[in-house]
Amino acid sequence: MNKIEIVNQTNEEIKELKTVKKVLESAMKKENLQDTSFNLIIVDNEYIKFLNSTYRKIDRETDVITFALEDEDSIILPTEERILGDIYISLDKAKAQSIEYGHSLLRELSFLAVHGFYHLLGYDHMTREDEKIMFAKQEEVLEENEITR
Repeated sequence: MNKIEIVNQTNEEIKELKTVKKVLESAMKKENLQDTSFNLIIVDNEYIKFLNSTYRKIDRETDVITFALEDEDSIILPTEERILGDIYISLDKAKAQSIEYGHSLLRELSFLAVHGFYHLLGYDHMTREDEKIMFAKQEEVLEENEITR
């Protein structure tokens, strides 16, 4: 059984998270994942800046940052379950970007969550070809869930 734990570390109620979870569940199904889990953690700009500075040595806020357990060969978990890791999203950045891009907060949170999910699976966008593959997967999941701009 797949499991997504969503933790809201902000003081704000985020009604969109219920739908975001459904979008992520559909992405897991699309990727044929079973007995897989990960965490989605919603934070503020201050906390994500701390993470970005500490772990990526970039001293500024970012919209999403992931910590993929499967990227680390030294971590061996004593379980049959596949644990992907953590996705952190800045609610402050998501709100600002939804205004900047002219779409809903639901669209922005869903995009960032799915983007982070594919990073946990090992996809990246360092080359044009890799970006094309990753972004096509993301858009397909969002379109299937009617999350449009």
